[in-house]
Order: sequence, then C-alpha cells, then structure tokens
Amino acid sequence: MNSTCDLFDAHSDVARVLSARLVHFGGRTAFRGPAETVACFEDIAAIRALAGSPGQGRVMVVDAGGSMRCAVTGDRIAGLAQDNGWSGMIVWGCIRDRAALAALDFGVMALGSIPSRPRRETGGHTGVSVEIDGVPVAPGDMVFADIDGVLVLPAGVTGEVTGG
Repeated sequence: MNSTCDLFDAHSDVARVLSARLVHFGGRTAFRGPAETVACFEDIAAIRALAGSPGQGRVMVVDAGGSMRCAVTGDRIAGLAQDNGWSGMIVWGCIRDRAALAALDFGVMALGSIPSRPRRETGGHTGVSVEIDGVPVAPGDMVFADIDGVLVLPAGVTGEVTGG
C-alpha cells in the first residue's frame, strides 16, 4: 500500500487531508477503502447498524460533530465492523475501550477517548456527505489512513502512484 505522503504527492490537485488531530486507537494503523459515511451526534444507532452490515472493505467515516462529551464507538461496535469486513473507522468524535480497541486487527482513528457512552440511541444518517473538520467526505470517496494521517481522494481516483 502506498503511503499517504506518496499519495498526496501524486494526487495533490484533488487530495483532501483530514485533521492532524485524529489519533490511532485500533490495532491496525494502515487501512484503506471506499468511504461509507455516518452523520450523528452523541448517538450510536446508525453506527451500530452500519457495523452490522457487510463492509466489503469500506472505511466507515463518522461525523459525530466533534463531540468530546461521550464515545460513539468502542470495542463491541468496532469488533462487529471488523467481523463484517469493514477496513476501519474514522470518528470525528470520541471512542471508548482503548485497550480492547488496540487488541483488534482493525483500524480506528478518533479525536480522543472517554469512558462515557451516549444516552441517545435513536438515529443518525448514513450515505450522506459529511464534513470532518471542514473537509468534505462523500460516500464512495477513497480513504487512506496510515501513521502519517488520513487522505481522501474523490471516487474514481485509484490511489495508485506511478513513477518514482
């Protein structure tokens, strides 16, 4: 897999870089795939439902509004996503169960961790364009994550690097 740095250099005209504030929490620090998006705020219902569906190598991009008051995913939802073939999760918000997430062979990036969970479990929207710290991500965009950060390329751009 090409590094996000190499991909940025090769596709700088269309590449979008997500916030450097995102931190790795999962056991896998390099993952990639087409984006599937979730917009929710302090609510896990849509995330849990999506994690229970076939991932087919996609990356779940969760716009949780940047909330630092409660976690919108933890080891159970991430484990469910892993079992269903998701490549990883990018969460613009918090996670919980850090030690258990680190033991999973699954990519999870988020703003931070907190022990509290959301009180609401009623909704959210999937398959909608979201903004992660002002950077747009649409369903089908290609997401690439590694130790240097997260890069998003428009759908249809393969993410291949040629030459050297």
